[in-house]
Amino acid sequence: MNTKHIFSKTASHEAIKGEFDTCLLLYSGGLDTSVMLKWIQEQYECEVIALTIDLGQTADDLEDIKLKALKLGAKEAIVYDAKEAFAELCAEAVKANADYQGGYALGCPLGRVVISKIAIEVAKAHDCEVIAHGCTGKGNDQVRFEGYMTTLNPEIKIIAPVREWAMGREEEIAYAEQHGIPVIQKKETPYSYDENMWANTGEGGEIEDPKLIPPLEKILKWCNTPQQAPDESLELKIHFEQGVPVALNSIEMPLENLIQHLNEVGGEHAVGYFHLIEDRIVGLKVRGVYENPAAHILIQAHKNLEQLVSTREENELKQFLDSKWSYLCYGAKYFEPVMDNIRAFIDKQNEKVTGEVILKLYKGNCEVVALDSPNSLFDHNLATFNKSADFNQNASPGFIELWNLPQKTAYQVKLKNDLKAALV
Repeated sequence: MNTKHIFSKTASHEAIKGEFDTCLLLYSGGLDTSVMLKWIQEQYECEVIALTIDLGQTADDLEDIKLKALKLGAKEAIVYDAKEAFAELCAEAVKANADYQGGYALGCPLGRVVISKIAIEVAKAHDCEVIAHGCTGKGNDQVRFEGYMTTLNPEIKIIAPVREWAMGREEEIAYAEQHGIPVIQKKETPYSYDENMWANTGEGGEIEDPKLIPPLEKILKWCNTPQQAPDESLELKIHFEQGVPVALNSIEMPLENLIQHLNEVGGEHAVGYFHLIEDRIVGLKVRGVYENPAAHILIQAHKNLEQLVSTREENELKQFLDSKWSYLCYGAKYFEPVMDNIRAFIDKQNEKVTGEVILKLYKGNCEVVALDSPNSLFDHNLATFNKSADFNQNASPGFIELWNLPQKTAYQVKLKNDLKAALV
């Protein structure tokens, strides 16, 4: 540990040693939170309650994580099932066509909303005045956790050990080895993951440096590469009701189950992973590898169905508000009042997004090949290139003349002005 590092607490919500007896730790069982469970007990001389929240992550054995926390000295270890609550947020993400900077469906930002709500509830139930998280001083999640938790309860105090101790990844691994803390990270495989049912985020190692090519076969946890994907395509049919996916291949199921199935088949066909150069809230530009196959499939399907049932003006405004929703969600502004206004528009717009979408998955491609809705604005008699009496082609020339009038007028004025300038 770098003992020369001095960390000064400047925010009013930062907890001070000696002013509390018990700390609620957001505990994932990974490297950071396992090290800090021990570190908090040593440095703050307090008891620790570990809170692990089930957001549908598949890599974790939650019972083992609970036992690990108790073994490392936690006063109590709580596992909280939040899959249904998180699925509701995933439904909102589908309706908003969630996408931050090119393919990221906002798995971490959405997860932080749910985790923050639950942490405040559990802290209140256990008389904890302090909550600890495992975020670094360079990341987004510190802003999300602390911003959300102090919004939901302005009296709550926060500990962020990774900001305080100034240990890098290698120092953390060494600390864990010295204290007998079992972790999966090694110096030769330094990748870090954050997983929930909506996305799996990979960071560290070659991922960090954009000059390096990430060895995806070592990094990807959910997805095949296109080279590994099956040679046969897969066809899927998804049914939506008011913008929410409710059935897969004519079988109705809870959204969390539908997401899990699409993660499996999408990952098998190499669909939904992205290298992303990303602008963090704190101003850094970083790279991550994101796997969100179910999210990618559902959002592609939803976006196409939404376009079918909406006018051009609606689609144009929706695209702008979707982008704003995504940036605010990413930027730790989920409880910002303007989000209520954006959400009201998105919900209203999605009232007519009902129907079926057929997609084809093949070696990394996710293609919408057919769709139908009782609210479709497509009219075959109007749109067909065959002879149709429903479309009055005699009206087209007059429309063209009026439509083009501003452009034609402006262009002619420009020519006259250019000619005058040339003669001077």
